[in-house]
Amino acid sequence: MNFIIITSFVIFQIFIINGEETSYTNEFDGLDLHEILTNNRLLTAYVNCLLENGPCTPDGKELKKNLPDAIDNGCKKCTQKQREGADEVMHYIIDNRPEDWTKLEDKYHSDGTYKRKYLASKQVMGEPQDNNSTQNAAT
Repeated sequence: MNFIIITSFVIFQIFIINGEETSYTNEFDGLDLHEILTNNRLLTAYVNCLLENGPCTPDGKELKKNLPDAIDNGCKKCTQKQREGADEVMHYIIDNRPEDWTKLEDKYHSDGTYKRKYLASKQVMGEPQDNNSTQNAAT
């Protein structure tokens, strides 16, 4: 669960698991994460799908179905590109949509480890933390 909310990445990297495969499909690795993250309507739709607060697109349904496995196994089945995308998405949500991050952590039973590690790395890099991230660091 240290990679909780692989959710954010997984929001965009839809995993289709074949019981005998050792990795998730890379079919969706070409998604433009920047476009999704900067489009409030798209990002909100994916978050709502994951929180069961709105309808899901077919890829959103697949994501929601496979997300618990990705969280439980520390993203062992993720490709390198998927791991990098997961970090990009999670960092964005922590920094820009902390309320959504908290809801996703609650839903997917996060212990807050990922967020604490990310915020610590920002301090080491000398990046300022916004008030929302600092206040919610214990989450």
